[in-house]
Amino acid sequence: MECQGVVLQYLSIILILSSLMNLLRFWKTPAFYGRYQDPSSRGWVMPANTAWFLQELPAFLCPLLLLLFTAHEASSTGMYMVCGMFGLHYFHRTFIYAPLTRGQPFPVDIMLYASAFCVTNGLMQGHYFLHCATYETTWLTVIQLVIGSILFYLGMAINIHSDSILRNLRKPGEKTYKIPRGGLFEYVSCANYFGEILEWLGYTIAACSLPSFSFSFFSWCFIIPRARNHHRFYLENFEDYPKSRRCIIPFIC
Repeated sequence: MECQGVVLQYLSIILILSSLMNLLRFWKTPAFYGRYQDPSSRGWVMPANTAWFLQELPAFLCPLLLLLFTAHEASSTGMYMVCGMFGLHYFHRTFIYAPLTRGQPFPVDIMLYASAFCVTNGLMQGHYFLHCATYETTWLTVIQLVIGSILFYLGMAINIHSDSILRNLRKPGEKTYKIPRGGLFEYVSCANYFGEILEWLGYTIAACSLPSFSFSFFSWCFIIPRARNHHRFYLENFEDYPKSRRCIIPFIC
């Protein structure tokens, strides 16, 4: 398959523009799922673990199918390392995070929107790495791959550890929100989002491509407003919430 570089450029630009729209839309009004879901809404919902599995699966599956069923030139180990970062994140989100999550029933319309995004993004990232990227063998020694890899795996470790803390805050069946404590939650309200921001920063540095940046930028423009709203939620609902904690990064709260 030939590299569809022009198509990737247009899709990346569309993704960046839609990121800015999401940033404006969700800065003060959070997306209506989880703690912000309207209980009186009559929309369709499904179990949170099923919704997370279905919406995250395409991002893992699409690059894998491109790898297995389309012809591509042999690439360097560096390329597989960077592409593997993307696959590893979504393998964890699909097959580990999703089955363990115990969130509130998830709106079907938001799940479908997220699934469509994951299909598009999975095809973008997979096509770029398999048919467009040209990493030389010496890429393994390039400083940006080293720095990017360190940031990615550090961020992933923070994200997984923080998700574990959040998951164990409540016993099965409990619905009351509690103050997360331990790990980086002692410093920021949304340590899990902080870890994910580091992940995609590292991925972008290592990949050094427009498609990788557009995806990371989209993630940041969704994660940062949600972290800001979570921070406000804690301050408004818990009188004893530590005032020294920031939401995710100091300059936005």
